[in-house]
Amino acid sequence: MNVLENYQKIINNIRSISSNANLVVVCKNQTIDRIRILLDHGHVHFAENRVQEAEAKWSNTTNKNIQLHLIGALQSNKAKQAFQIFNYIHSLDSEKLAKTFSSLESVNQKKIKYFIQVNIGSEPQKNGVDISQVSNFVNYCVNDLKLNILGLMCIPPLSQNPESHFLKLKELNTSNKLKELSMGMSNDFETAIKCGSTFVRVGSSIFK
Repeated sequence: MNVLENYQKIINNIRSISSNANLVVVCKNQTIDRIRILLDHGHVHFAENRVQEAEAKWSNTTNKNIQLHLIGALQSNKAKQAFQIFNYIHSLDSEKLAKTFSSLESVNQKKIKYFIQVNIGSEPQKNGVDISQVSNFVNYCVNDLKLNILGLMCIPPLSQNPESHFLKLKELNTSNKLKELSMGMSNDFETAIKCGSTFVRVGSSIFK
């Protein structure tokens, strides 16, 4: 199967489960020429893991409809660069980063959209807000900093069934009155959608 056939198969799978889920095509390590077939097809949501790669790849794109998502870890010293490139940040996970984006929004009179990354499996090697701190952090970002927090994001532990983690994130999302959920990748996006995900991040299944 080629890229477009893989893409269409995944879109069909998503639509068969939910009409509310958005496919974010993950493009890390893919050239713009390889992505172009999806651009020409009309897809608009694309994701990158690294700020530098995104800037090099997308800086000359003239399509104003493109919505770029940052899904990788972000250090605060890269926040200004990310703010200029991305429409969505899926990896907001610290007060320092949140304050930096708030300042950038004030200076530039521009708003972007955020997901708060939650360390849903309490894994020491992973980024993300601790489950016990989610409500406080949401309140801080929304009420104190006036950031546009769409919802929560997670990457479940690889060695475990993701369903329980997705359901836990859904519960946290609902309790914090957030509407969107960023969860699910190539190997588990169908389960994630069934658990309430509205943004799934799929790359390897499309570009294989």
